[in-house]
Amino acid sequence: MDVAVIGATGDVGRQICVQLIERRITPVASRLQIVGRAGGRSGQAAHGLRADLIDAYAEHAPLIDVALHPSEVVADVIVMAAGATVPAAPGGTVDRKALAARNIEVFRSYATELALNGAGHEVVIVVSNPVELGVKVFADILGRHRVIGMGAWLDTLRFRREIATSLGVRRQSVGGFVVGQHGDESVPLWSSVRITGQTAQERRRTLTTLRGDRTLDGFATEIEHAKEWLSSMAATDIAAAFAAIEDWPPDLRMAARPWLTHQSGAKTASGTAGAAVDLVDTIFDGRDVVVAGQVSLDGETEVGGESVHGVIGMPIVLGPEGWTRVMLDPLEPDETRRLQRSIARVSEILAGWEP
Repeated sequence: MDVAVIGATGDVGRQICVQLIERRITPVASRLQIVGRAGGRSGQAAHGLRADLIDAYAEHAPLIDVALHPSEVVADVIVMAAGATVPAAPGGTVDRKALAARNIEVFRSYATELALNGAGHEVVIVVSNPVELGVKVFADILGRHRVIGMGAWLDTLRFRREIATSLGVRRQSVGGFVVGQHGDESVPLWSSVRITGQTAQERRRTLTTLRGDRTLDGFATEIEHAKEWLSSMAATDIAAAFAAIEDWPPDLRMAARPWLTHQSGAKTASGTAGAAVDLVDTIFDGRDVVVAGQVSLDGETEVGGESVHGVIGMPIVLGPEGWTRVMLDPLEPDETRRLQRSIARVSEILAGWEP
């Protein structure tokens, strides 16, 4: 199977290309297409990136070629990583409406060309932000089940990692999902957490210890206060700010650590790319696997007794032809309330972003 990375010369796109080759997900017999924009810096850099990847991985690199127009994109899996990005700078804020205004036409141009020139079976993984907007645009044009946003999977991996760190185990030993909107409106499903080797009773005791008596009803306030406190500390001692996070509950660390990373002037390119490459690997594997992702729903599941319509992060069954089912288990009351708010929020902002 072949992969095309749109926006391959950006920070995240470059990492995606590297990880696809290093993790042997694109074998020698496959093709990796580096997609840039003709007449722009990315168009020039695409050729240089191709040469660099071949130089670094000559022994096991796939066939690598360059495409400079949306009509030239040809692959089984297409990773959408192009467009404006969230700035990484101390004190920086994110204007998601402005980001949406800049990226919506990028989404539409590639989705439209893929609909015209594609084979009709391509699966699209949306990495670019706002991820919910990217999923909606591609899903409306190509079909809902062929499009997955990686934001919920990235949040899920971060949640699992924070729990694993607290327990002194590897991330592979922890299950559980984060759903909802990618970012501050995410919904960590504590009820879905599973820990290898623990019985249900042991798991309940462990999670009570990790979570305390907190509920998701106060999670938004916790995130807001955490950012204010970290912002003040990071202005004078960024190392101390990162150290302070370690004493917080896993779900709050999941939300705060990536934000502080951006405040430090760094980016989360490696983690973001890793989550996207995980989804590519799952599609290539040929089996149906439960992951999390932003998808466009039309009543496939219910939250609080109401059918869900629109784009939202959910546990889904992902396979070679895209996603097929939603695998949302019964939720705790606080999880239901927060997920309902997240669904309403995404619906509201998408309505405001699309002209």
